[in-house]
Amino acid sequence: MARRWMRPGIVRWLSGLLASVLMVAAVSGLVALLNPHVPALYLLVLYVLVVLPVAIVWGTGLAAVISVLSAAVYGYFFLPPIHSFWVADWRSVVALGVFLVTAVVVGELAARLRRAAQAAARLSEEQAALRRVATLVARGAPPSDVFSAVAQELAKVFGASITAVLRYEDDGTATVVGGWGEPGVQIPVGARLKVAGEGVAVLVLQTGVAARAERFDGPLGSVARFFQEAGVTTGSGSPIVVEGRLWGLAVAGSRNGGALPAGTEHRIADFTELAATAIANAETQAQLMESRARIVATADQTRRRIERDLHDGAQQRLVSLALQLRVAQAAVPPELGELGAELERVTAGLTSTLDELREYARGIHPALLTERGLGPALKTLARRCPIPVDLDVRAKGRLPEQVEVGAYYVVSEALTNAAKHASASKVAVCVEAVTGILCVSVRDDGCGGADFTRGTGLVGLKDRVEALGGRISLHSPRGAGTTLRVELPLTGADDPLTR
Repeated sequence: MARRWMRPGIVRWLSGLLASVLMVAAVSGLVALLNPHVPALYLLVLYVLVVLPVAIVWGTGLAAVISVLSAAVYGYFFLPPIHSFWVADWRSVVALGVFLVTAVVVGELAARLRRAAQAAARLSEEQAALRRVATLVARGAPPSDVFSAVAQELAKVFGASITAVLRYEDDGTATVVGGWGEPGVQIPVGARLKVAGEGVAVLVLQTGVAARAERFDGPLGSVARFFQEAGVTTGSGSPIVVEGRLWGLAVAGSRNGGALPAGTEHRIADFTELAATAIANAETQAQLMESRARIVATADQTRRRIERDLHDGAQQRLVSLALQLRVAQAAVPPELGELGAELERVTAGLTSTLDELREYARGIHPALLTERGLGPALKTLARRCPIPVDLDVRAKGRLPEQVEVGAYYVVSEALTNAAKHASASKVAVCVEAVTGILCVSVRDDGCGGADFTRGTGLVGLKDRVEALGGRISLHSPRGAGTTLRVELPLTGADDPLTR
């Protein structure tokens, strides 16, 4: 019983009643001073000044009570017979009746004005919160950042005690991908909880629409049990639907049963739509990156196959033909000197063609890269460069194949540009593996002026690097050389939040 009387609503109403009684007493004292000089009917207007703040702060119900109390007090102290609730003059009765009607009407209007102002303020705050989340989505922020922002904004807008964004899994669980809680509440982001029992998560999964729950009860390790142990008594949630499939939900919970206004679950839908957009964007981006990576991998496999076919096929046949010509040349009698000279010229031409074919094969895909790794392949590339190359390789052991191939072509293209287009006199190449990233830097002292919009070489490098999830930057002021820097991840970066 004592706990019931301590409920916030009852305490607020009692404090309003006490404040109202004090205001009525203050106005009564003022009326007592003005009574001899001001007509009695006009003095009732002073009591309306009490009703107005009561209606604005505490609502129409208490304002009506104070209106009756004000009329009774005024009649008791200031209308004859004095100190009696009986009013002998019918005009005074009419005046009191008009006052009561006027006070109640004015109180209701004031209360409506307060509610309208509060609704406008809530709408403005909600729109501002939606704009903040939409800005994150438009900037392409990671879904994890969007989930965290949605959870925080839901708590601010709806005054929730706990908010969470969950992703449904195929095994009947839900992963917490974002959340916010009052001090003392730990949101288990990354944990997988069972979707069982009673609660918003179960209702949304079963129906696929927004839902509200007044009870949370579930087995240990479930979403419902988590909210129950956190003291949540009311929860509203809205589904997150991505490209027609139920992906998850956003839920706001309150420890105070009346704290979440009616329809909260439908207003949350505006936030879940933004979350769905962020997820769809991330999935599209991931699919694009995977597609580009497959294209690059297919091209590398094709290069490797062509190089192998050239080495095992055309090159071997040319070597065999050259040997046969040497044998034929040795068998030519001395008196057929012209024939011997002609065979010599053919053999030399064949040898030159074989050397060119070997160079083409190396350019297509160097066998040394596959056999011995990035370091030896770059050393060979540096030796073949027509300008001096200062090579510094700080990557030990073999790296992932796609990373080695990507780094090799970055250095190869940069050295080619430095030698053919930049008029450089020297090049510095640094390759270093640090904290899961392979950093490749190529710097020359040439004429500069390179950018990604000219030619296809740098554009191809940019596509290759980005397809591997890396980053590429180019600094090439005119007359001050060119620096190409690339960062390639050495491990996969699959974001579990977007699955």
